[in-house]
Amino acid sequence: MGKLIYSFLASLDGYIADRAGAFDWAVPDEEVLDFINVAEREVGTYLYGRTMYEMMTGWENDPAVAGQSPMSAEFAQIWQAAEKVVFSRSLDSVSTTRTRIERTFDPGLVRDLKATTAKDLNVSGATLAASAFKARLIDEFHLYLAPTLIGGGKRMFPDDIRHSLELLDERRFGNGMVFLRYAVKT
Repeated sequence: MGKLIYSFLASLDGYIADRAGAFDWAVPDEEVLDFINVAEREVGTYLYGRTMYEMMTGWENDPAVAGQSPMSAEFAQIWQAAEKVVFSRSLDSVSTTRTRIERTFDPGLVRDLKATTAKDLNVSGATLAASAFKARLIDEFHLYLAPTLIGGGKRMFPDDIRHSLELLDERRFGNGMVFLRYAVKT
């Protein structure tokens, strides 16, 4: 049985993108990307909304993205090997392999995926993650906190959600970024 993990890079004040939608302040260096690659090898399926999916397609469709470094090339291989489910009412087609579209977020589908896979699932994007939060589907959080304050933008967590968490792991990186891994207490 797989776990559903919400994994993201965020500012110390709790934002995953600034007011303009940019997140260039959170680009991981090679040490962080190597650590991310180890964690992502356990993921068999990515769950995306349209916007996050479109941002991620470069890992398959743009050779320059994977060609940035050996760690980037490794992440591209990991990402391309995984299944991808895109929840979107507006997307007509996908441009990556192992990818399918679901028109609406269905908690039952996600429960079935968790029950029938040996690998973990990763939900990305605050809007889709909010739906998973509300359905109480998320098992773990993988937070990569950047040593920066951006003062506003897209928040990493939705309002009106309350979970008790258990710290499972933590790591400090040379660039000042911190990784925190939490399990949701049931």
